[in-house]
Amino acid sequence: MGEIVEAEVKTEGAPFNRWLIPVAAVLIHICIGSIYAWSTFNLPIKKVFPNAPSWFSPPYTTFSTALVLLGLSAAFGGPWVERRGPRVAATAAAIFFGIGLLTGGFGLYIKQSVLVFLGMGVIAGIGAGLGYIAPVSTLVKWFPDRRGMATGMAIMGFGGGAFIGGYVNPWLIKRVDVALTVMILGAVYCAVMTIGAQIIRRPPTGYAPAGWTPSTVIGSRSNPMIARTSVNRNQALRTPQFFLLWGILFVNVTAGIGILAQASPMMQDMFRKTPLEAGLIISIISLFNAGGRFFWASVSDYIGRRNTYLTFFGVQVFLFLAVPVLAGRGEWALFETTLFVIFTMYGGGFATIPAFLADIFGPENVGAIHGAILTAWSAAAIAGPVIITRLSDNAKAALAPGASRIHIYDAPLRVLAVLLVAGFILTVLVRPLKTKAA
Repeated sequence: MGEIVEAEVKTEGAPFNRWLIPVAAVLIHICIGSIYAWSTFNLPIKKVFPNAPSWFSPPYTTFSTALVLLGLSAAFGGPWVERRGPRVAATAAAIFFGIGLLTGGFGLYIKQSVLVFLGMGVIAGIGAGLGYIAPVSTLVKWFPDRRGMATGMAIMGFGGGAFIGGYVNPWLIKRVDVALTVMILGAVYCAVMTIGAQIIRRPPTGYAPAGWTPSTVIGSRSNPMIARTSVNRNQALRTPQFFLLWGILFVNVTAGIGILAQASPMMQDMFRKTPLEAGLIISIISLFNAGGRFFWASVSDYIGRRNTYLTFFGVQVFLFLAVPVLAGRGEWALFETTLFVIFTMYGGGFATIPAFLADIFGPENVGAIHGAILTAWSAAAIAGPVIITRLSDNAKAALAPGASRIHIYDAPLRVLAVLLVAGFILTVLVRPLKTKAA
C-alpha cells in the first residue's frame, strides 16, 4: 500500500482532511437524489399534458428514462471518471443536472412534452449518473478502513435529497406552478453541486489512514470475500461474481423502485390519502431510505456484505407479502412501518454494493466497475415501474365503477416478492474471486 500517512494529508499542494470528502459527496448526492421525489410531480405534470398517450406519459417515461440514463452514463462514464478525476466529473454532473431541469421546466412552461423528456429524462439523467459514481469511487479510496460506512455516508445524501424534494416539491408547486418549480430546483441544485465539486479530490498515491494496514478482516472474523489484489473493469466483467452482483442489485432496486414509482398514487388508492398527505409520507420514507444507506452499509463492515444482502432479501419477501394484507385491514400505522423498513433496505442495497465490489475486485478500479454494475439500476428502473404500473392498471380496469381500489396492487407485490426470493438465491451463490482469475 505504500507509506502510511495521516488523516490530514497534502493533496494538490495544500493540507487536506479526508473528512471533507463525505461533505462534498453529500452535497452532490443530496441534489441528484431529488430524482426519487419525482413522483410528487406525477399528477401536476399529467395536468399539463392531459391528452398524452399512455406510451409517452411524461411523468412516468421521464422518471424511468432519467434512471436508465443514470445507470448508462455511470457505466460508460466510469473509466472517464477514473481518468479525469472526481472534480471534473462532479462539475460536469452539476452542469448536466442543472441544465436538464431548466430545460424540462421550460418544456412544461411551453407545454412541449419532448422538451420535458429530453431535459428531465435524458440530460438530467446523464448528470445524475456522473454525479453518483464520482464521490463513491473517491470515498472508497479515502476510506479503505471503513468502506461500508464511507459509501453509506455519500449515498445517504442521495436518500436525503428525496426527503427534501418530497416536502419542498409540493410546497413550491402550490405557490408557483410545476414548470417554475422545476426550473428553480435546477438552478439551486447546479449551484450546490458545483460547491461540492470544488471540494472533492483524489487521495495521494499510496494513501492509507494513520495506523491502518490492509487486512481481510471484517469485524472480528477473517473474511475470504475480501480480495488482496485489484482487477480492472474488463477483467471484472468476465467473472461470474460480477453478474451475480449485478443480479443482486437489479432485484433489490426493482422491488424498491416499483413501490417508489407509485408511492403517492398507492397511498391515495389504498388509504384515500390526499396528494399532500402522500407527499409528506414520501418525505418520511426518504429519511428511512437515507438512514438505511448509512446504517446497513456500516453494519456490513461488521457482518459482511453477503450476510447483509441475505438479510435484505429474506426480510423483504415477508414484508412485500404483508403489504396487501395490511392495506385490506386498513392498518395504516403498520403499513407505514412496513414501507419504512423496506426502504431502509432499499437504500442500504445501494450503499453496500460499492463496498461489496471493492471487497471482491479490489479498490483501485471500483469507480469503473461500480459504473458498469449500475446498469442493473437502469434495467430495474424499467422493470419495477412496469411491473407495478401495468399489473395495477389491469386490475384497476377490471374494477366495477366506484369499486374500492385497495387490492389493485396485490398481484404486482406478489410478483416482486417472488423476485426477492431469486435475489436471496443469487446472494447465496456469491463466492470470493479466485487469485488465478484476478
